Amino acid sequence: MNVTEKLLHRQKMTKEDFITLLGFSENPEIKEQLREEALRLRKKYYGTKVFTRGLIEFTNYCKNNCYYCGIRGGNRNAVRYRLSREEILACCQEGYGLGFRTFVLQGGEDPFYTDDVIASLVREIKKSYPDCALTLSIGEKSLESYRLFREAGADRYLLRHETADEEHYRQLHPDKMRLENRKRCLWNLKSLGYQVGAGMMVGSPGQSIHTLAEDLLFLQDLQPQMAGLGPFIPHHDTVFAKEPAGSVELTLYLLSLVRILLPEVLLPATTALGTLDPSGREKGLMYGANVVMPNLSPLKNRRQYELYDHKICTGEEAAECRSCLERRVNAAGFTLVSERGDAWQPAEEV
Repeated sequence: MNVTEKLLHRQKMTKEDFITLLGFSENPEIKEQLREEALRLRKKYYGTKVFTRGLIEFTNYCKNNCYYCGIRGGNRNAVRYRLSREEILACCQEGYGLGFRTFVLQGGEDPFYTDDVIASLVREIKKSYPDCALTLSIGEKSLESYRLFREAGADRYLLRHETADEEHYRQLHPDKMRLENRKRCLWNLKSLGYQVGAGMMVGSPGQSIHTLAEDLLFLQDLQPQMAGLGPFIPHHDTVFAKEPAGSVELTLYLLSLVRILLPEVLLPATTALGTLDPSGREKGLMYGANVVMPNLSPLKNRRQYELYDHKICTGEEAAECRSCLERRVNAAGFTLVSERGDAWQPAEEV
């Protein structure tokens, strides 16, 4: 049995297997074979549904200084903002009226929002919208913090690991940040019953087939319910400003690999894909993705949450953004739905 058949038969993969598969990323025949299998699995578990996540980018302050990120703490050119409780709740109200049934509170690691403030906000949103899922994406916290948020009602947590290779991690982050802590956080989140999201940048500086193989190996071990894969895009106020962007084609190939590796996963067609390729999100859906994340943040703040250059949809109203996505999703042969969009589970576990 060759390595492609091993993947298709859902056998446990080794790092060497993943290295071999990644070497086929420019092989048209294998790429199409894996795309078709990814699409088959995506339709088996989720049909033609595409789930929406209402993204609320509530703070662009961050204590960290990740070398690739436009809102890193050391970027003195960033125009900082924080949304008030009232502004966040207004975003939820608008989103609910537009059909969103998942809200994602995403921000830098901002100490201004204490654990108690976050927990109180979670409780208020869940009380106001009990039929909605709430996702947090606010970085590395202690087990106790994650427990507090979970008990307050948070359903999901996004924490992209960015790279699972220690040496590569050191190239992307300052010394005080640790890959082992990032991974520990993800395992802690799983232990508390969150639907957990990990994921990585594709084409980040220093990345190789070997580091990507480590990423796939980690995803295989972690078995997250969500996986975010997007191409690296440089930001002009970082040390990687002149580095080339990641490959759209390799990102699409990896979407297929991850869908086959984790058939029930919730897999976004990311904004970064749409930024590098005008049809990037539609292509993502055709390679196994089943989630899109329109922006519900106030229009006045969207350009300030600039993780990378040339981010799309920063000038669109929420209703306009959703309407545009709905047309694009329908044109690709899928259906944008107003559902929570939880990860698929066997009937006996639901």
